[in-house]
Amino acid sequence: MLGFLLARQAGLEDPLRLRRVESTRRVLGLELNKDRDIERIHCNGVNTLDIEPVEGRYMLSGGSDGVIVLYDLENYSRQPYYTCKALCSVDRNHPDVHKYSVETVQWYPHDTGMFTSSSFDKTLKVWDTNTLQTADVFNFEETVYSHHMSPVATKHALVAVGTRGPRVQLCDLKSGSCCHILQGHRQEVLAVSWSPRYEYILATASADNRVKLWDVRRASGCLITLDQHNGKNSQAVESANTAHNGKVNGLCFTSDGLHLLTVGTDNRMRLWNSSSGENTLELYSGSRDCNILAWVPSLYEPLHDDDETTSKSQLNQAFEDAWSSSDEEG
Repeated sequence: MLGFLLARQAGLEDPLRLRRVESTRRVLGLELNKDRDIERIHCNGVNTLDIEPVEGRYMLSGGSDGVIVLYDLENYSRQPYYTCKALCSVDRNHPDVHKYSVETVQWYPHDTGMFTSSSFDKTLKVWDTNTLQTADVFNFEETVYSHHMSPVATKHALVAVGTRGPRVQLCDLKSGSCCHILQGHRQEVLAVSWSPRYEYILATASADNRVKLWDVRRASGCLITLDQHNGKNSQAVESANTAHNGKVNGLCFTSDGLHLLTVGTDNRMRLWNSSSGENTLELYSGSRDCNILAWVPSLYEPLHDDDETTSKSQLNQAFEDAWSSSDEEG
């Protein structure tokens, strides 16, 4: 580290390189906090967690027992070792408890007065945090695997829902109805995620090995289907136009919304440029025995063999329209 500091002081190192090295060191040194514990309420496995983004103080958990628990992460004892207490829970005796496993819980992005939960009982429930009663319930014909609310939306109140069917359903919290369906996947939709940068852009992952990016204002289909080969393989190849060689069971945007991270049952994690849909090849897989995997962004964009720069015409034109700041465009 001293060598990096001296090289930086002498102007021999890029300023981002030191930050990258330090970030890598910290990530690889992560371990469980031995001083903080969580009160045990769930009888079975915990499937989902979410910490509210307003204060970062309250945490929701959903379990395979159908129970939802609300925790306060604040340390009132001021002691080095403490246990985070459960404030309340939707237990098996609650009249509105989910019948089966809770797959996703999420706080309303703008305040802690509301949260949502979805379950294998084919429902998406909207909860009033203060009364711990359901404010609304959306019922589906298929098992619900995932749902997500946009963290930046100001012009819509849509909840994207992935189910056992191949369709992505959009539920409007304002009207209390399923207002739109996105069709394009061939098998169940396992994960959905809104962009933290553009409120109308949605990413979906499916058991058909595909990841699709949508502009929900358009009715003409998805914007991009991510291709792990970046279009270099023939369309006749079985893996063409697939993000993974297995089910894609997880995805998330980076905090700036510029990249998308996906994980599949092929034991691969891939990082994508969310604007162009390009597989950046930044993240490589480990075997089943891999204990830790960390993403560290590269300092420089790779140069193409035939081109020193990527021209604007190489980007998907639909994205240029869809990501316009004006709603009238596109």
